Amino acid sequence: MSVTLNKKAFDHAKGLISKGQTRLDEHDDWSEHAPTADQENEYVDKHGWNDYSLWYLGVDDEMGEETKGRYKFPYGDFRRVHRCGVISAESRAAQNDYDDIKNAVVELHKRLDGDHA
Repeated sequence: MSVTLNKKAFDHAKGLISKGQTRLDEHDDWSEHAPTADQENEYVDKHGWNDYSLWYLGVDDEMGEETKGRYKFPYGDFRRVHRCGVISAESRAAQNDYDDIKNAVVELHKRLDGDHA
């Protein structure tokens, strides 16, 4: 599996954070706040794969372009960046040695917590 940073999603997340479209929740909240499979399907049906991909920081280039399996490391609920989603992505990226994704997520985490340095 070759998972790389989805730069468009990273830029999208930074833009949402700068607009204040965030939810500053706790790490353990992600299991409740993450989109369900039905919500993901509805979003794809309404907005298409390109918009859907903007909500996932990783892309598995071994998976088909129009499959949910292609997109990894969700960070929001299709409206806002969730701090709990960012924290979850940060730990999973570190565990799997996806350094480019981990570095991007660390930056998002800092932005959410008010550290823009």
